[in-house]
Amino acid sequence: MNTGKLIVVSAPSGCGKTTIAQSILKKHPSFLFSVSATTRPKRSAETEGKDYFFLSRGEFEGKIDQSELVEWEEIYGNYYGTLRSEVDRALAGGHVMLFDIDVKGALSIRKAYPEVSLLIFIEPPSFEILRDRLQGRKTEDETMLARRLDRVPMELEYGRQFNHRVVNDNLERAIEEVESIVQSYVNS
Repeated sequence: MNTGKLIVVSAPSGCGKTTIAQSILKKHPSFLFSVSATTRPKRSAETEGKDYFFLSRGEFEGKIDQSELVEWEEIYGNYYGTLRSEVDRALAGGHVMLFDIDVKGALSIRKAYPEVSLLIFIEPPSFEILRDRLQGRKTEDETMLARRLDRVPMELEYGRQFNHRVVNDNLERAIEEVESIVQSYVNS
């Protein structure tokens, strides 16, 4: 039987992980994308089941109690997690599933599925450059920006436990490096 594989891309906010993950998915249309569950409100441009599985707090906590989540965490007041049923379905079908999740979630995925998990951590060139990138996005107020930056040392520390670390000082080069890692893993 062809067993699937799991590829996890993680990084602090502002390091380009989502852009890199989307690039990998474009190059590998057969890959499945892991859709996270969340309790945060749905944004107007988001689609249920494509961007997230939107759950009430009670529904999410029920899934925690029933061990239906491979990993979960409360971040900035909202729960985020990965449904075990989605991962098991991908693996049983022999698919490669790509994750774009936080560092703690990534390590939980590897703990649950150690034989089939590859973890890739995207690092900023420096803390200062990361701060400038986040400020330049103008998507968060100062409080949220400070919260994101406060998490960076912890995220960098967790990132040391990943299989690969890629510094994103040039987006195209970082995409190429991640693509090379992915190709080696998928073909192994």
